Order: sequence, then C-alpha cells, then structure tokens
Amino acid sequence: MNPRVILVDIVPFQITPEESLARLNELENLVVTYGGFVVVRKLQKRQMPDYRYYVGKGKVDEIEKEARDLGAEYVIVNNILKPHQIYNLESRFEKHGIKIWDRIDLILKIFEKHAVTREAKLQIELAQLRHFGPRIFKMGVGLNQQTGGGAITRGKGETNIEIMKRHIARKENQIKKDLKKIEGNQACQRAKRADDGFKTVAIVGYTNAGKSALLNALTRKGVKVKDELFATLDTRLGKLYLPEKGKSVLLSDTIGFIRDLPPSLIHAFHSTLAETIHADLIVMVIDMNDMEMEWKIKTVHQVLGELGCGGKKILYVFNKIDLPCPMPKEDLAEFYKAYSPTFVSAEQKTNLEELKNKIARCV
Repeated sequence: MNPRVILVDIVPFQITPEESLARLNELENLVVTYGGFVVVRKLQKRQMPDYRYYVGKGKVDEIEKEARDLGAEYVIVNNILKPHQIYNLESRFEKHGIKIWDRIDLILKIFEKHAVTREAKLQIELAQLRHFGPRIFKMGVGLNQQTGGGAITRGKGETNIEIMKRHIARKENQIKKDLKKIEGNQACQRAKRADDGFKTVAIVGYTNAGKSALLNALTRKGVKVKDELFATLDTRLGKLYLPEKGKSVLLSDTIGFIRDLPPSLIHAFHSTLAETIHADLIVMVIDMNDMEMEWKIKTVHQVLGELGCGGKKILYVFNKIDLPCPMPKEDLAEFYKAYSPTFVSAEQKTNLEELKNKIARCV
C-alpha cells in the first residue's frame, strides 16, 4: 500500500504563485517516484523559517491534527531541516507513528531504491552519512533525557555522541577509499580510450528530460527507460558512429540534475559524474513540452558550474518534439541560438542525423 504523505513548504513573499506551485509539484513527483501518495499540501507564507519547527507552531498544530485525521504516515518538508528542527518535529509526530523527512531524506530514499551497482550504493551511503551526521545532536539529547539529565549522565550522553561521530568518520573514510579505487579504475579506462582516439560526449539534463532515451536512440545501447525521476544513477556508455567524421565517439548518460541539491550530495556522486567532468562535449537534453523548462535549464547550468564544467562546449537538444510544446520551436531556436539547438524526438528517433552532424563538428 502506498504511504500517505503530507507536503510542507514555506513561501517567501517575493516568490510568485507559479514558482511556489512548481516547487510543490516537483516534491509531489518525488513522492510518487518513491511510491507515496500525497493527501494534502501545506504552505505557509513567511520570509524566514521558524527556528524551532521550520514552520510556525500554529501551523505545526494544524499539520499534526490533519496528519492524525487523514492517517498520514509521513510529513515531508521541502527544504533541508536543521538537526534541532528535525528533533522538535519528531518529538511532536513520532508518538503518532508519523515520520518526518526533509527533501534530501526523500531524494536519498529514491536513490537507494534505484541503486544497482556497488559504486552507486557506496555513493548513496556516503551521501546518507553526510546528511545524517549532524543529526547525532538529536541522539545526544535523547540519551540525556533517557538517563535523567544529571551531570554524570550528561557526560555519558556526550561520550555516546563522540563515539557516534568517530564511527561515522571512520565509515566515511572507508567509503571514500573504496570510491577512490573505483575512480582510479575509471581514470585508467578514460586514459586508454583517449589513447585509442575516442572523444567523449556527456549527455546531461534535468532528471526525467529523456537522457537515457536519447542514448538508446543514438547508440542502441538498450538502457531501460522509466518515466520517473532519478531512474538512472550509474554512468552508461555507448558508442556513436559519426559518418561526417568517419569514426565513433563515446556517449555517456548519468544521474539527472535537480534544483536545491546541496554541494555535499553532488560531491558524493563525484565518481559517477566524472564522465561529465572529463567530457570533450556536453549535450544538454531539455524536455521542450515542460512548462518549467527555463528554470530547469538554469539549474543544469548551475550544477555544471559546481562541477567545474561551466567552460565546456554545450549543445542544447530539445527533446519530445512529438508532444505539444508551450513555446514555438522557432522562438526557442532564436532565444538559445548560442547553444546550437537541435529539436529531436528520442522516442520517435526524429532528427537524429542533424544532431550527429552537430556533434561531429564539435568534437
């Protein structure tokens, strides 16, 4: 049975209604990808989050009552909660059997669901440790409360926190060592491909834009395509023959981007994103029938900048031309002409020859 979820978000006064709706729509899509069912959305207009609960106490009372009445199993906040906010909210909701997650908790659970290779599983474990680590504050508070809060028992609580910190640090170091070995092997493979004269083209884009479908259409790689967020976590490589060049290039498809990801989460996936970092050309796939296309393009550029890829040559590929589009193709071509836009349908394999020719001219 799909878990019932309440979504919670804060809307600063300068945010437009359209943007606040887009934020909650994306969070609901993440919930659906995880397998949940949204029963209600709760918005609060305020400039700054509440220090104790993220939303104000009155709103927490309201959410608590609705969660009980509707039989909700999760309350998910559309932001990164501070450790004391998590602790305070859980103190209110856990007695009703209701779990509190923030946005990153949800994304990590989706990552965990989709992880297949050892590399992806290690990267998710590292991201979870980095996200969870600061919350051991809550554990220490809990230990103190359970033992009475006296001077001696408070010391025991602090000792347990230090033990947990050391355990997390040791675990994180071991994972980083394991990932370093994987990165070393990948670097050797990239060096060999370069020696063999292969150029590499990285396919990037917002999650669910059609990157894997494009890789399949161009290379017949046979990657499984799902209509859901973060369906791809691992790097997939395929060979593309370019008639104009008379030789092949390697295409890579990897994890989709999403807004408001903390740098620590991006860094945890460094080994998976290495193919993008070292690529000779970047092909950005854009879902052209997406009403939120413009800010998703900005998000992809932002993540590329954080990866140090801001100076690379980028080709825009507007995908899904077989579907209704909110903006005419001619207007998009003019607006984004600096990125040599190509309009394709990966699903219908439409206009792929033009894209191949543009790739050939760039590599």
